[in-house]
Amino acid sequence: MCESCDSNSASKMNDRRHFLRVAGLGAGALLLAGILPDRVIQAAEKTSAPPKPKNVINPDEALKRLMKGNERYISGNSKKHDFKSEREALVSGQNPFVAVLSCSDSRIAPEYAFDTARGDLFAIRVAGNFVTDEGLASLEYGVAVLGAPLILVLGHESCGAIEAGIKAVKEHTVFPGQIQKLTDALKPSIETVINQPGDLVENATVQNVKNTVDRLKKATPLLTDALGNGKLKIVGGIYRLATGKVELIA
Repeated sequence: MCESCDSNSASKMNDRRHFLRVAGLGAGALLLAGILPDRVIQAAEKTSAPPKPKNVINPDEALKRLMKGNERYISGNSKKHDFKSEREALVSGQNPFVAVLSCSDSRIAPEYAFDTARGDLFAIRVAGNFVTDEGLASLEYGVAVLGAPLILVLGHESCGAIEAGIKAVKEHTVFPGQIQKLTDALKPSIETVINQPGDLVENATVQNVKNTVDRLKKATPLLTDALGNGKLKIVGGIYRLATGKVELIA
């Protein structure tokens, strides 16, 4: 190989190492992406440690830890977090133990609801907590690159996006700007339960969470492979506004 080729190759490898340091990407994630060869990955894994070692857990452990955090939040016994030391520890990267797809509603704050610290929860938020292409890409990144073993789809009571979707279905209401896209995305869940007994908003909220969980389980090889290998769990829940309790439903 010529000197210029050697030089180019070395330069590219240096660029990749720099990217790894800046973005905090795990070596295993780079192997998954096909960026680095096996021998480089193995050498890197021997010398590197995750920013938060306690977040390297299996999906069942992650879910149990998440729900214990919600119990502390409900009781008002949330932990005191040392944000200064956490910031310092996370300069080198991140390895959250859960990715949460939740509604943008200002009353819902997943980091508080599960009493998590910085670097623990990878948050994707959109009104109506449904999957957009960008949201799916973010979840793929959280699982395949950051190594999150758990995805939670979190709906909540009295969701304005769900209520708007119901108006669009029942009254054919047309909303201004891009709001109509939200209602269009939620229509399938609403139409599924429109004739069921009980509260329509509650039924549609639950159905939307179930549909979103189902979509994620089938959406992409990056997620389905992780599910098949037992490295990922995808669940759904509903946040109760009055108590702060998260009820798992899917």
